[in-house]
Amino acid sequence: MKTHVLIIEDNVYVKSLLEQFLNPNFEVTVKSDGKEALDWLEDSNTTDLIISDIMMPNLDGYQLLDNVKSSAYLNDIPVIMLSGLEKSEERIKCFELGAADYIVKPFNPQELQIRISRLIAA
Repeated sequence: MKTHVLIIEDNVYVKSLLEQFLNPNFEVTVKSDGKEALDWLEDSNTTDLIISDIMMPNLDGYQLLDNVKSSAYLNDIPVIMLSGLEKSEERIKCFELGAADYIVKPFNPQELQIRISRLIAA
């Protein structure tokens, strides 16, 4: 059974790139914002890893991360934040909220693949 990855991204191009790159090795579910993803997770769906943008409508990545990490049911899921926000303060905020990793866009898909593999193996 393939490892499941939940992608939360509102940019159509980035969403498509992630889905195409990850589909050969992972089972992938894609959601367009944090609210849609949280609703999906709270509807008894499970995932092995989450990749989330920060700047999204309805429920941003910080709020999603906070919800996931404060939930007894979801808090063990590693979350990789994938964002165009490059400031150290943004990364620190995400790590303080419980993110397992932070990758700045534009990103190298091969690097992302390695980081996912390391988190899944941990």
